[in-house]
Amino acid sequence: MNVLRIYPDNINERHIDEVVAALKDGDITIYSTDTLYAIGCDALNNQAIERICKLKGINPQKEALSIVCADISQAAQYAKIDNRAFAILKQYLPGPYTFILPAATTLPKVFKGRKTVGVRIPDNAIARRMAEAMGNPVLSTSIRYDQDAPDEGRDPESIALSYSGSVDYVVDGGEGSLEPSTIVSLLDSTSPTIIRQGPAPFEG
Repeated sequence: MNVLRIYPDNINERHIDEVVAALKDGDITIYSTDTLYAIGCDALNNQAIERICKLKGINPQKEALSIVCADISQAAQYAKIDNRAFAILKQYLPGPYTFILPAATTLPKVFKGRKTVGVRIPDNAIARRMAEAMGNPVLSTSIRYDQDAPDEGRDPESIALSYSGSVDYVVDGGEGSLEPSTIVSLLDSTSPTIIRQGPAPFEG
């Protein structure tokens, strides 16, 4: 496992290039967001996605998959965003939200049969820069940790120990949050539905 320290307010582009090259080769990484630390891979790499699903015990045919995007323009290549949804995304992002949107056909085969995708544009420069440098989204799912040992979810060194042997990289972006994102369904953008209320309010 490689651990790279990246400061969100002074990003080391060589570290970003190293992580992105690894992701393009099918590696998986843990990295910081504006909520929980996340496990991520190239969202267009089916084998890497399957590896993350196995690690987390996710059935991609039954559970929602989310992508982290650099901006709304990138998100629009992989999700169907109508005018009302665009206005909502523009209002709330970047931020600690996951918006459920109709999936576009550009997503890889692991998404086939699923009509939706979760879209995140975190208020975290590292996460957005990774997606920007990739040129496509990062498939992302939150880490799991022992609720009785919060450092396992917040402290990058503890996270690296917990996932040693399971992931290829840990991007240490400093202390993380223990709060998940607010999830909002925009499948009917005229009537947004809050699926999970996180720390960030949503008023539609």
